[in-house]
Amino acid sequence: MQPSYWHIHGQTIEYQLWGESHRDRPLYLLLHEGLGCVALWRDFPQQLSDALQVPVLAYSRAGYGRSAPIELPRPVSYMHDEARLWLPQIIDQLQAETIRLIGHSDGASISLIYLAGEHCRQQRRVDAAYCLAPHVFAEPMTLDSIRTAREKFATTDLPERLRRYHHRNTENAFRGWCDTWLHPDFQHWNLSDLLPGIETPLSIIQGENDEYGSLEQPATIERLVPGRTEISILADCGHAPQFDQPVQTIDIVRAFAPLPG
Repeated sequence: MQPSYWHIHGQTIEYQLWGESHRDRPLYLLLHEGLGCVALWRDFPQQLSDALQVPVLAYSRAGYGRSAPIELPRPVSYMHDEARLWLPQIIDQLQAETIRLIGHSDGASISLIYLAGEHCRQQRRVDAAYCLAPHVFAEPMTLDSIRTAREKFATTDLPERLRRYHHRNTENAFRGWCDTWLHPDFQHWNLSDLLPGIETPLSIIQGENDEYGSLEQPATIERLVPGRTEISILADCGHAPQFDQPVQTIDIVRAFAPLPG
């Protein structure tokens, strides 16, 4: 399946749609992790679309996949920038009246920032959101895992493997993620002040063996978000529930926000 492209803020943004778009069915919008892109969702979008009979759309943020490159370094505020400058423009491109966000890792954090923002409150098109392995503050285990990834990027074939998906953006994708998270200022990064502003129902899905975040991440969300928040901790699951436990993940998505009709 060939990707399509939007032109937003003067940049080319890659996206791909699975299933048929229907105005009376919610569209599930996927926001990828810090090293992700459209292709790195693998077969999860098709599985989700087939199981729920809904349209599913994924896009690659600038600097990832086949989207336009960016200039490095990324600012420490890059997830806030994505949520406040880019994601509203993405959502404005979509025809579906109702949208459900599914964010993974960095993408989950971007979703949370968006949900707390003015565009979300004004548009009221997002009626549910799913956060897979979200980050709401920087913790030592996350930074240690990123340091391990940095070592692998320098000493193994990881760059070549990433190049299959990120092409000319391989350095952009890795350095933009790794170097920003490991910047001294990033240890103070925290979303706790935004979480009380979220009104959208949230489903938090995390693996009990997640090497990039402790269970304090979902616990913080549950404690600070005033509205409906449900947490699912999956056994035999690491940082990517959609790959480690795809059937359970899709079942949770289905049950949390039933489809019309």
